Amino acid sequence: MPSEVYKKLREQLDQYSCGFPATESGVEFRILERLFTEEEAKMFLSLSMKVETPEEVAERLGREPEVVASILHQMSEKGSVFPWLSGETVKYGAMPFMLGIYEFQLGAMDGEMSGLYEQYFEEAFLSSAAKVEPLMRTIPVNRSMEVSHPIATYEDSREIVKSQKLIALAKCICRVQQGLLDKSCDKPVEVCFMFGSWGQHFIDQGMARQITVAEALKVLDQAEEAGLVTQPSNSQNPGGMCNCCGDCCAILRGLNKLPRPAEVITSNYFAVVDPELCTSCETCIERCQMGAIALNDDDIAEINLDRCIGCGLCVTTCTGEALHLELKAEDQRRRPPETGGEAIRMMAQKRGKSLTPLALKTASS
Repeated sequence: MPSEVYKKLREQLDQYSCGFPATESGVEFRILERLFTEEEAKMFLSLSMKVETPEEVAERLGREPEVVASILHQMSEKGSVFPWLSGETVKYGAMPFMLGIYEFQLGAMDGEMSGLYEQYFEEAFLSSAAKVEPLMRTIPVNRSMEVSHPIATYEDSREIVKSQKLIALAKCICRVQQGLLDKSCDKPVEVCFMFGSWGQHFIDQGMARQITVAEALKVLDQAEEAGLVTQPSNSQNPGGMCNCCGDCCAILRGLNKLPRPAEVITSNYFAVVDPELCTSCETCIERCQMGAIALNDDDIAEINLDRCIGCGLCVTTCTGEALHLELKAEDQRRRPPETGGEAIRMMAQKRGKSLTPLALKTASS
């Protein structure tokens, strides 16, 4: 049986982002016990998602600042709290399981943890996460876009990259995790971007390397050629941007379990086939990560709009130029939240959750 502190920790993590649902097997507690000591779990329960200095946390808890600073530093090294750096000042805050703690385990992922995550994903997390406001949003690969209308910067992967002061390139945590289980695909692994303070943390922990804008654009070209779906986090100023496959990516794997993933994903485009130009080559079927394309009885490609997420991968390799993306009707378009914090708050509200830490709720009641 897990101790009470881990039960409270699971409950608190379930408040954030797409949650941290319970399972019948209790595998989630085995994960938490690997990620947190009991002392660290208690510390996490006292934090909110608003970053604070160790001194501020210590004053609130009535503890020695040096002791609190040591614990928080140790937790940041393990990827269980978010460290925010500004000059010589370090602040810490709680963060979700995903996007957050899971991604921060890139440097520590091993065979045992990969197996625990896989069991947890299959038992509860993937199906649960796919049913709520998406963590990430799909934007079309660059060459699939017909510039017949103004394209917002947040809909253009190249403009997102160009706007960043710091770009870190890391291996895909999902492909690393699947690789340790001998389930990985043959797609490129070092294709995930982290920006700003997230990127700096990955660099400081040896989990990523800093790259230039020109290098990042080449990675986007490589990802498009490999048939990867470009997915920034669901805000207009994303803290990261992944290039994902349906075989390994936790987000796409969860969406693939749904009968109508297009209803859930934040994407403003859909693919259209010109039947007169389709050559029945089936390249688009191989490229699609969502199983949204099939040949009909006339050997013409057909798009299942319930499954199409508007990534544009089918468009860029269509030899007959039979495919193109169209912008959804205005009443079907979705504008992402301005910031990651706003996105987290919206998700909590839709899930009926509070972002207030359990300890603070108890103290105020």
